[in-house]
Amino acid sequence: MNAALTETTKVGKRGTVVIPASLRRRYGLKEGALMIAEACPEGILLRPAVALPVEIYSPERKAEFLLNNCITPEDYAWAVEEVRRLGLDPAKIPHERLKDN
Repeated sequence: MNAALTETTKVGKRGTVVIPASLRRRYGLKEGALMIAEACPEGILLRPAVALPVEIYSPERKAEFLLNNCITPEDYAWAVEEVRRLGLDPAKIPHERLKDN
């Protein structure tokens, strides 16, 4: 490991570890940043974590997905029935209508 990137710190109460300012700046770590603590043969590896929001799809959005992803007329007929099972009118869902070949 490059000596310029190595700094010593202490473990505080409740296991808190202060990452030296030079390393926080180098890796863009701000207060509240999510980190992953991973057990490794050499010790504990701390790495930045990424959290992405989860989209919750409404029944209308699910219906749109179903209707827009059809390839064959049989797929489309199946999707129409699934949309009806969701309690929705397929004609009122904005989507690209499957064109007959």
